[in-house]
Amino acid sequence: MILTTHPRLKPIRDKVEAGERLNFDDGMLLYDESIPLNDVGQLANLVRERVNGNRTYYNINTHLNPTNVCVYRCNFCAFRSDLRSEKSYAMNDEQILQRGQEAVDNGCTEMHIVGGLHHQKKFDWYLNIVRILHDAYPQIHLKAWTGVELNWFEFMEKRSIADILRDLLDVGLGSLPGGGAEIFHPEIRNQICEHKADASHWLDIHRVAHGLGIRSNCTMLYGMLENAYHRVDHLLRLRELQDETGGFQTFIPLAFHPDNTGLAHIPKPSAFQDLRTVAVSRLLLDNIAHIKAYWIMLGIGTAQAAQAYGADDIDGTVRHELIYHDAGATTPEILSVDDMRRLIVEAGREPVERDTLYREVIRDGSDFSQWRIGEAISAPLATA
Repeated sequence: MILTTHPRLKPIRDKVEAGERLNFDDGMLLYDESIPLNDVGQLANLVRERVNGNRTYYNINTHLNPTNVCVYRCNFCAFRSDLRSEKSYAMNDEQILQRGQEAVDNGCTEMHIVGGLHHQKKFDWYLNIVRILHDAYPQIHLKAWTGVELNWFEFMEKRSIADILRDLLDVGLGSLPGGGAEIFHPEIRNQICEHKADASHWLDIHRVAHGLGIRSNCTMLYGMLENAYHRVDHLLRLRELQDETGGFQTFIPLAFHPDNTGLAHIPKPSAFQDLRTVAVSRLLLDNIAHIKAYWIMLGIGTAQAAQAYGADDIDGTVRHELIYHDAGATTPEILSVDDMRRLIVEAGREPVERDTLYREVIRDGSDFSQWRIGEAISAPLATA
């Protein structure tokens, strides 16, 4: 492929072609809107194809948000509820197990479990969710509890995060999602979620998890009050921890949805901003294998286009997602496997089903609920 590069991008292009690491100033230049988006996208695609070839990954998954009651009042969140609100809920064991059975019946390999921090629920309630699901459906990988939720458990229990994670491992935890990172820089974090786990706590929780052999994802919520400086700072903090532990599997840039939030006056990021953020992420995060274009937040068309701007994953079927739909996401609430594969093929990529740990999923015969794990796609976890 012949790259057309803006003259100011020439030093960055030389670094990318040589496989050299980009720095903070490079990241700021890549975010400069005077630099054509397509030029940045071409460089990101070069890295994407170097790392992942023509493959685009998807999985068959379901979301479980066991409660929306939350002690925090983050002004970017439309999902949380007060205990006495008409919209508040907390699922019981029977409802949770019904979701697990539905996941098995529909061939899911993963349950993504996150929710509110319910001040009347003890850690044992959260622990029990993982326990009963794993005991009933051991074939389902349980990706559960963000760094913010784990920080809350640590606070309630007055025990170390390592002990909390060991308890969760003992009952069937598979990995950690990447939520709660938002924007690390205190200038922004203190405005949007000042009482929530700060950057150092979030990063340390993932550091400890990686040291225990637990893989995790990582995220950045963009399009709120932050600017390019804060985004680049965020990405490089993730890269630094990945240098140390090697435990992050994939990075997911999350586009802010303002509807029904305390920041409803802020316009949603444009598709151009979405694609630039995907591309910059791929170029800066040279040590994280996968960049996910989460179709729920980006929209289907942008998620498809992102496969040419550095992304190599489109997430999954995503049953029962509530958090972003409460904030105004207009995407479907679920996509079929045929839809997922068609979208990937339309983007000019080869669809590959993966499990949570980036191993290929092989399905034999007409019974879609039956599957087996093939070879690993990503390198194994490197521990410090």
